[in-house]
Amino acid sequence: MPNIFTRSANRVPLQVILILLILATTAVAAVWYYYPPQYTRVGYMPKQPVLYSHKIHVDQLGLDCRYCHSYVDQSGHANIPDSQTCMNCHSQVRKDSPALAPIRESFESGKPVEWVRVHKLPDYVYFNHSVHVNRGISCVECHGQINEMTEVWHDKPLSMKFCLDCHRNADQYVRPLDKVYDLTWKPESREAFLKQAHERVVDWNINPPQSCSGCHR
Repeated sequence: MPNIFTRSANRVPLQVILILLILATTAVAAVWYYYPPQYTRVGYMPKQPVLYSHKIHVDQLGLDCRYCHSYVDQSGHANIPDSQTCMNCHSQVRKDSPALAPIRESFESGKPVEWVRVHKLPDYVYFNHSVHVNRGISCVECHGQINEMTEVWHDKPLSMKFCLDCHRNADQYVRPLDKVYDLTWKPESREAFLKQAHERVVDWNINPPQSCSGCHR
């Protein structure tokens, strides 16, 4: 009885296995390379129930970050302002604006506005806002020039590498404490800033953790 398959057919299983291995390796490499936050979250800008412009409130009107994100210098978390905070101004300013109807409804009903969270670290990461801002780390280092945003987007990767780069080079980021919330502040001289920042790191005994337990608790 003649052979149905040619001799070359014996190589087919090996070729199939080889192709599957190549595809699997490519898939793993692609996920490994593109899954970090700089690819999955940077640029993320969800639609919010109410359009809030940091450019108007912070950049033009000069509103301090701590007015809305109260206790950020005392708490581990940056809170989202409630409708009462908004109505402190908007009971007089643009009080009949249709765009602010959800704020007025929230204020009257007591039901919080359902803001969409933009910045979110994994549950296994520990981050304390007060520790950072009280040691000269400005909002812009993690959130970008948020004072220029008409809508908030995810500007920085907030990846482990991003955090470690800062922890390893803290003397390149530590501002004077009175400039932490001045989001437009620029040092007159980069060299002078680095020298003064290094002195602040030494004087304030800043020693950011670089071990796993520092952020994974």
